[in-house]
Amino acid sequence: MTATDIHRTIQAVFRIEQAKLIAGLARITRDVGLAEELAQDALVAALEEWPRTGIPDKPGAWLTAAARHRAIDHFRRMRLAERKHDEIGHEQQSLERDMPDLDSALDDDIGDDLLRLIFTACHPVLSPEARAALTLRLVGGLTTDEIARAYLVAEPTIAQRIVRAKRTLSEAGVPFEVPHGADRGERLASVLDVIYLIFNEGYAATAGEDWMRPALSEEALRLGRILAGLAPLEPEVHGLVALMEIAASRFGARTGPDGEPILLLDQNRARWDQLLIRRGLAALALAESLGGEPEPYQLQAAIAACHARARVARDTDWPRIVALYGALAELVPSPVIELNRAVAVGMASGPAAGLELVDALSAEPALKSYHLLPSVRGDLLVKLGRHAEARAEFERAAQLTRNERERKLLLARAAEASAN
Repeated sequence: MTATDIHRTIQAVFRIEQAKLIAGLARITRDVGLAEELAQDALVAALEEWPRTGIPDKPGAWLTAAARHRAIDHFRRMRLAERKHDEIGHEQQSLERDMPDLDSALDDDIGDDLLRLIFTACHPVLSPEARAALTLRLVGGLTTDEIARAYLVAEPTIAQRIVRAKRTLSEAGVPFEVPHGADRGERLASVLDVIYLIFNEGYAATAGEDWMRPALSEEALRLGRILAGLAPLEPEVHGLVALMEIAASRFGARTGPDGEPILLLDQNRARWDQLLIRRGLAALALAESLGGEPEPYQLQAAIAACHARARVARDTDWPRIVALYGALAELVPSPVIELNRAVAVGMASGPAAGLELVDALSAEPALKSYHLLPSVRGDLLVKLGRHAEARAEFERAAQLTRNERERKLLLARAAEASAN
């Protein structure tokens, strides 16, 4: 294995283990910023050690042990800095006794720790934008660039949000816990948003060589199910779980033998996971049974249910999907939702109607670098027989995406349009 291969493996392992490390360390240190620094120290240790010794049999356990040692060193330095020199001998003896049980803490089941980490990062002391950015960084393992692209804002803006958020949490002494009662309700909407963003990053990776990162989506779904148990009377929690269950049911059909993307209407629906669909539809029914006006995740789950109930693509109830997107746009106006609605209108009323809506979004500043805008426009132009224009749109979309699989798909569609 070359040095490049080893470094790539280390980065991949760290990306998988990062959230667990930070969550376990945050429980010990009560400081998410410090926890992230200690986890990064463990990564640096792996980058120094593994090229010489090889990849360990249990790389996750190795990183946990490295993080544990660095946490111990941190506590020692902090404690020693607080004591006079002539007291060091006595304090050294009490240090190990008083220190948190790092071994058991880091070896514990970290499932609840991840949820604590999300609730901590979603504390009201932070702005909604800072909460999402910080959680995507700590739990989702996204880079600053990836988060910036997900939010359609500049990378330095996200970097500043994350730095300030960690500082604010530390200065405010925010406890590392899942809150109860009104405090939990106050943070719930932000937590749901962040869990769904994590799911989406796994469903369609912002960057990289893979079309999906299923482990990330599975983790988000698991956290959503835990949250549904903690808040069984919250319709929107069940709405989000329903949305993720149904979307996750398509994973097996979203890629071909070589990992190439397969779009929704081209998927073999026999490969959709029927158990997940049933779970999703049951969660949606539960959300609806709890009463109240439908909220955003319930509406999105209802859209996903329209797709799930259609045995073949042509049976999809597009007029209902258009109506659901209309209701969603009224609740949470967004150019991305309008773009999705344009796709649905294009299917329900014809590509010309969809293209008219897409063109109305062309001057939208938030979509300036959003690759799905030219991708959708290209698709509608193909259906209208305007192949030369479609090719240009697919090529523009390919330039904007950071995902290699998606780039290849878009270039293939551009070549196909050019051939017609």
